[in-house]
Amino acid sequence: MNQEILTDTQSEEQGQHPQPHGAFTQEHAPHGQQLQLQQGGGRTPTSSGHLQPKITLIPLVFLIYFEVAGGPYGSEKAVRAAGPLFTLLGFLIFPFAWGVPESLVTAELAAAFPGNGGFVRWADHAFGPLAGSLLGTWKYLSIVINIAAYPALVADYLGGVAPAVAEPGRTRTGTVIGMTLFLSVVNYAGLSIVGWGAVALGVVSLAPFVLMTAMAVPKVRPRRWASQVEGRKDWRLFFNTLFWNLNYWDSASTMAGEVERPERTFPRALAVAVVLIAVSYLLPLMAATGATDAPPETWVNGYLADAAGIIGGPWLKYWTGAGAVISSIGMFEAQMSSGSFQLLGMAELGLLPAVFARRAAYTGTPWVAIAASTAVTIAVSFLGFDDVVATANFLYSLGTLLEFASFVWLRAKHPALKRPYRVPLPLPALVAMCAVPSAFLAYVCAVAGWRVFAVAAGLTALGVGWHGIMRVCRARKLLRFNNVVAAVHQEDAEDDTV
Repeated sequence: MNQEILTDTQSEEQGQHPQPHGAFTQEHAPHGQQLQLQQGGGRTPTSSGHLQPKITLIPLVFLIYFEVAGGPYGSEKAVRAAGPLFTLLGFLIFPFAWGVPESLVTAELAAAFPGNGGFVRWADHAFGPLAGSLLGTWKYLSIVINIAAYPALVADYLGGVAPAVAEPGRTRTGTVIGMTLFLSVVNYAGLSIVGWGAVALGVVSLAPFVLMTAMAVPKVRPRRWASQVEGRKDWRLFFNTLFWNLNYWDSASTMAGEVERPERTFPRALAVAVVLIAVSYLLPLMAATGATDAPPETWVNGYLADAAGIIGGPWLKYWTGAGAVISSIGMFEAQMSSGSFQLLGMAELGLLPAVFARRAAYTGTPWVAIAASTAVTIAVSFLGFDDVVATANFLYSLGTLLEFASFVWLRAKHPALKRPYRVPLPLPALVAMCAVPSAFLAYVCAVAGWRVFAVAAGLTALGVGWHGIMRVCRARKLLRFNNVVAAVHQEDAEDDTV
């Protein structure tokens, strides 16, 4: 029997709250590094003892905003696929039908397990280290594929000023690599700087849509929202566009150890972010579709800038176009932070070598994890993105299904686990709450093509193989791991063989 389950059961019988699987204390921190406290507020100690401020409510809201959306850019294809009316209904309903359940799951589990690593910790505690490692593999790969798209997108926009940047060749390659390296260095400056930078980028990128919406009010004609697409509606493109624009609500959980009082801050930040993201899509789309006569067929990526020009003039068009670049930078920074702190959390759990938990002396950033994520991002930048992006959606869906299963399992098997924030629903209602987004995730997986299935299967096999390699390296002491958590995982492995 799994030793961790026995320990939790004994703790519950004694009226105590069980500790998260793999939790460890200050005296077990890696040599030369002070381990941050898991609960409470204050500052994060670094390897030199220098205290870094933790993330507060407003920066966390905008980090979630850029993890999930970054503005209505990219939503144009939904109008093209199904028309204005279904697009408006989709962006009205989907943030709540999909975003609210995932946000509630994230709020409860991020408060219960406030260390770095987020969803990896949840699966590890629910189902053991293999589940945690596999979920980490799925989510990390989907994140870095997303990250790789942003420097390329910025290069496309810069192509309007310098055409050589948009054309395949050395100039574009150098631009993409240079921008990836530059933005990664910015991430190295510290999570507090990235968080407040996200606030500034969010305000600047949202401002043109606020102005466009206000200027469009006298020009809106509701009949335009009923415009129909020519031929059959492309529901696959429509739902993929909704999904692509409104996922990754859980990504900020990987930085929970860096958040001020996560048990209070995470639920509030997620609640604000759901409303902010829904409004940031719905109002600009209502304005652009209701104040212009463009048929759905003209709605391609970038059309929102054209609509802003029609409504407010060239100056608003250029500002909206510049906002796309600003938004891409914000999404890069937020998701790079999420990916690097996920690797740090996995190292703290003993799922990766301890080197990934190393922090910079004065900024507190996981510099090895950032360097590794930068290298992977650059490598992914040169792959073809049609099937790769679809694979990212597929892997994210698998990971989120496992995440929901972890949430329900922990509620059922460990009801006495300390939960500073608790979704106020009984277990059957929680199952029903998770069933709606799970059905959509199953649909995303079902409509994927055979190439996506093949690539996802290969990457999943690679994740399982990687976990096996890490176990061998740990057992033979070929690499240095967190000793306490590695010992817990070793005990679990021995128990499983009894």
